[in-house]
This record gives sequence, C-alpha cells and structure tokens, in this order.
Amino acid sequence: MKIIAILLTLILAGVVSAQQKPTTGYAPVNGLKMYYEIRGKGEPVVMLHGAFMAITDEWADWINELAKTRKVIAVEMQGHGRTADIDRDITYENLSDDVAGLLDYLKIERADFVGYSLGAGTAMMMAIRHPEKVRKVVSISHPIRRDGWVQAANDFWPNFSVEMMKGTPAETEREKLNPVKGSFPAFFAHIKAAAMRPWDFGAEKFKTTKAPMFFIFGDADGVRIEHIAEMYRLKGGGNIHGDMQPRVESRLAIIPDATHVSLMNRTAVFTPMILDFLDLKR
Repeated sequence: MKIIAILLTLILAGVVSAQQKPTTGYAPVNGLKMYYEIRGKGEPVVMLHGAFMAITDEWADWINELAKTRKVIAVEMQGHGRTADIDRDITYENLSDDVAGLLDYLKIERADFVGYSLGAGTAMMMAIRHPEKVRKVVSISHPIRRDGWVQAANDFWPNFSVEMMKGTPAETEREKLNPVKGSFPAFFAHIKAAAMRPWDFGAEKFKTTKAPMFFIFGDADGVRIEHIAEMYRLKGGGNIHGDMQPRVESRLAIIPDATHVSLMNRTAVFTPMILDFLDLKR
C-alpha cells in the first residue's frame, strides 16, 4: 500500500508539474516574434490579455484553471511581455492578423477566444476579419467603438503620461520579460496612440459576425450601459422572453461591484459561466 501511495503521489505531482510548465515558443508572424504558451489538452481556446499585461502569475493561474479541460494557447501580443515591439501601429486589425498568423503557425484551424480589454477587442476583431478561425468569443470589458467608453475614460488618456507608470508592475514586469530593455517609454507611446485614435468596428460588420459571443462587464467598468445593450442586441440578444421563444447563442453577464480593473479579480465568479458557454452545443 505504501508503494501505491508513493506512485500515486508521483503521478499527481507529474500532473501538477505538467499544468505548471507550459509548452512555450515564438511564432514568426507579420514581423513579430510572438511569444506563446500552451497548457492542457482538449478543444483549443486562445487567451488574449489586456493592455500593459503579460502572462504573469495571476494570469497563469486563470489559464491553468481553464486548461483542466481545454488546450489553452496564451499569447503575448505586440510589445507585451516577451514579444518585442515593432515599428507598426497597434490596432485591432493588426493584432487580430497576428493572432490569425499564430494559429496558422500552430496548425490550428479553428478555436474559441477569451479576451480581456485590449484582448477582447482583438478577439471580436478576429470574428470580423478571420471568421473561419473563430468558433466562439468571450469578450471581457471592451466596447466596439471608442465612444462606447464613458466620457471619463476617454478624457483620461490625453493626460496619461509614462511618468505615471514609473515603478508600477506594468513597467517593472515588462522590463524583466521584454527582450528590448529600456523600451517601455516607446511602447507606452504606442499604446497611448492606439487608445486615442478614433476607432470603430462598425455595427453592421459586428452584427453579421457568425461566432456566438459572451459579453462580460462590470457594473462600473467604464463601458456605457447603453453601449453594452447595443452590443448584445447586435448579436441577437435583448427584448426577448426566453421562456416563450428560442434563445440566441450569445450571452451577457454584468458582474456586480466590479470595475474595469477589479473585474479580473472576479475570475472565480465568471470562469464557470465561460466554460458553460464554450461547452454548450446547440
């Protein structure tokens, strides 16, 4: 019995180790060497982080949870984490084309997408520009055009400076990970330009996307409630009585007492919702 117990312990340790040690690599796409990590087995789901983020410990913990039942491909997009920046505007179009190139590189024909903030915009743009590669989209806290943010959010950016980021994890962690040391100021300027540039996915283009979408927002996360309702309606939701007529495949969740930033501290609340959405086959 003692030998069996030792063997079981070793097996379980191996499982935990396999979860904690992902397969990693760099994909040559569109002039980038895009860093990625792969964990787990099953249906593929691509994880896309927000601006100034990377696959850090907290993000990896969430990925490991999803990797219990899925093959999770986590990406560090242009300029983020271990992916060096290049002389190219950071736009949703460019980011989505990069992710599409990564899937081609990994020989993955089709996947689900889970994105937060900048990553959510990229995931939705994937459904517009590369619909053949997208099965379902989970979009966490992001509008489909710039005026979808509340006015205070848009007013913030002109006065946002790189000095305000000095010593924050966004700066210090990137400096540790990124291959180009001292490049944070230039990267910050890229992100700021992206945030201030007028952008609009186009309501009609968004409406005609085929992939079902699950929108997750906080009740105080900076996206206008009216815009959230518009996004959900464009995907067929709202103004129906689900007990009396067929339900649409897209979904909406508003997480109480959650801001744009603190929403990512509530993954234990919405992860089961995400898995239920991704697993449902109608």
